[in-house]
Amino acid sequence: MPLDPLARRLLTMMAAAAPQGRSRPSVEARRQSLAKLMQFARTDASDVTTADGTLPGPGGELPYRLYSPASVGDRAPGFVFFHGGGLVAGSIATHDRIAAALAHVTGCRLVSVDYRLAPEHKFPAAVVDAIAATEWVARQAPSLGIDAERLVVGGDSAGATLAAIVCQEAIQTAGLSIVAQCLICPVLDFEEISPSREAFAEGHLIDRVTIEADLADYLPDGIDTADPRISPLRATRLAGLPTAIIHTAEFDPMRDEGNAYARKLLAAGVAVEHVCHDGMVHNFHAMGTILPQAQLVLSQIGEQVRRAVEK
Repeated sequence: MPLDPLARRLLTMMAAAAPQGRSRPSVEARRQSLAKLMQFARTDASDVTTADGTLPGPGGELPYRLYSPASVGDRAPGFVFFHGGGLVAGSIATHDRIAAALAHVTGCRLVSVDYRLAPEHKFPAAVVDAIAATEWVARQAPSLGIDAERLVVGGDSAGATLAAIVCQEAIQTAGLSIVAQCLICPVLDFEEISPSREAFAEGHLIDRVTIEADLADYLPDGIDTADPRISPLRATRLAGLPTAIIHTAEFDPMRDEGNAYARKLLAAGVAVEHVCHDGMVHNFHAMGTILPQAQLVLSQIGEQVRRAVEK
């Protein structure tokens, strides 16, 4: 299917506004760019209330925001959410509308976590923060109004990287019960360059220069990119993982690795609901003021998560 006309218009506008002779963005420019992009997010979640707090992390206190739909009872399903941004950008604030929308459509109490970012905190800081935050939510579930037996872990883009890693690590964690993983436009492999990364390396919202800059900021020198804590697609132990809800986009550089992960999970006997969205680009779910498909995919995710937590 061709690129969606509205997505094409967005990409044309972004290209016109971008400086000529694209070079590696500074960390600050990367963060500002994502914050501006996330302003296109839309939420129709006026019933969702929020409360901010902190949780103990391996390197100090981690801020979080708890989203509670008005319709849920004292013990609702829980959703631990990790924001995207290449592990160098993004925050609770940039993803506030998306987190509220996910809480609304899923009927979950959602905990959005501000994990540590690179380059100030390189790998594995974000990974250990994500694991610690998920374990904390499970332990503190009653005080958060969450049913620890109905816990979902998810994220978008690089946040989905963390969610996938948390679920892989949770197989070895006694007492941690994750019923589903929700991976939206996930980044899952830095070991090999897939055909979609080559085909959409330029002019498709996130480009090769930005991806390479993020990775250089995130990883210490000399590290093995095939480590499953960096490239979850490279994991060999997948049997027993939680139900996977995976959404990829046809014109996303990360499309192939998300699609490949869905196939690998299915081959390992994991229940998978996977949709590759025709005509869409990376991060389309967070551009609801421009792309009608954003609201459609969020509604679809809501139905899928509700089914998973009620099994």
